[in-house]
Amino acid sequence: MKKITFSIFLVLGVFSSSITAQEIQKKYAKEVARLAQKKQVKEAFAQIKAQMDQTTADLITLTEILAPPFMEEERGKVFAKMLEEAGVDSIWTDKVGNVIGLRKGTSGESGYVGVDAHLDVVFPEGTDVTVKKVGDTLKAPGIGDDTRGLAMVISMLKAMNKSGIKTEKDILFVGTVGEEGLGDLRGMKYMFNESGLDIDSWIAIDGGSLGRISNAGLGSKRYKLHIKGQGGHSWGSFGLANPHHALGRAITVFSDAAWEYTSSTMPKTSFNVGRIGGGTSVNSIPFESWMEVDMRAIEPKNLDEIEIIFKESVEKAITEYNASGVRGEVTYELIKIGDRPSGELPASLPLIQRTMAATKLFGASPRLGRGSTNINIPVAKGIPAVCIGRGGKGGGAHSLHEWYLNDEESDESIQLALLITLSQAGLDK
Repeated sequence: MKKITFSIFLVLGVFSSSITAQEIQKKYAKEVARLAQKKQVKEAFAQIKAQMDQTTADLITLTEILAPPFMEEERGKVFAKMLEEAGVDSIWTDKVGNVIGLRKGTSGESGYVGVDAHLDVVFPEGTDVTVKKVGDTLKAPGIGDDTRGLAMVISMLKAMNKSGIKTEKDILFVGTVGEEGLGDLRGMKYMFNESGLDIDSWIAIDGGSLGRISNAGLGSKRYKLHIKGQGGHSWGSFGLANPHHALGRAITVFSDAAWEYTSSTMPKTSFNVGRIGGGTSVNSIPFESWMEVDMRAIEPKNLDEIEIIFKESVEKAITEYNASGVRGEVTYELIKIGDRPSGELPASLPLIQRTMAATKLFGASPRLGRGSTNINIPVAKGIPAVCIGRGGKGGGAHSLHEWYLNDEESDESIQLALLITLSQAGLDK
């Protein structure tokens, strides 16, 4: 580990600038540096490097099992088998589909440390997910986001068992469901709201290069507006209330009000009409029309306020349309299809300090940031959580042209994830 050897002097306390809220405190830098030099940890790092071909094989196997949101079961079964073969004390799949492997600690101390990557991808049923090799590059939808993270979790677990590492605290190795799109973090919502598991910290692996650290969640609210009418012939029933026309008015009223709000509000708040649909033919008055709306905000208060603006805009638009002289009227229904909370954890928390210190140890510059990831749920509850990058080189996430390439950072991203996990769970003396 040449980067660790080279960086030890730096992390043991010689920093060029004074300590601030987002800089690494010396005690955590020393703690993580000492941990990285333990014989068992060095052996685990070596195991991660030695088993990279198998990690790549695991990545290909999992990628070629398509797992859209709400359809993660088959991939979950294979991931569960991989966990079992890697070695866990117990394994189960919960009622929503999360696959959980428990590796027991030695202290008997309560509170689990969770490590996860998400099972689902954005691609719909029927997508060709066959992995194609072009030189050293692997190409397939979902090869990076977040299947690479799942392969990392397996590699970490194998390395711990092969090197004989024991931790003080229990660790949960998890493949979560429902991270993408309309999955709406349902796996994490269940873990933290309904499972009854006593989880005191969480480490998610999902996207980005070495150095990416999310300690904050970008909240969002998503709705489907469904407008219904009688429908009819475009000529013979002309003048009949038209759901598409009403939808257009709703978009205009909402966009005007939301633009005024977001233009004068800090920090950033956004809105977007992402999908619209309905109708049967160009010469038919539709009997239904719909749109899906996404609203995001850093501040929970702003998210609540733009949600109110949306609801009031829809009510105003439909009322005005029905009073505009059309025959009959349209009705509407608002269906909430997404609700991700905002939140932010201070950089001074031990988990975040350890994550930054470990990142620095590998020669990368820690970059704290905000995202819409699995950690939104624990962060909003004030539970220590970070989301780290999966490393390597890649591109085309959420596209049919997604690709991934192993490089030196690929080994190190797994070693980094392991070091963060061990620093939080405690290495048994």
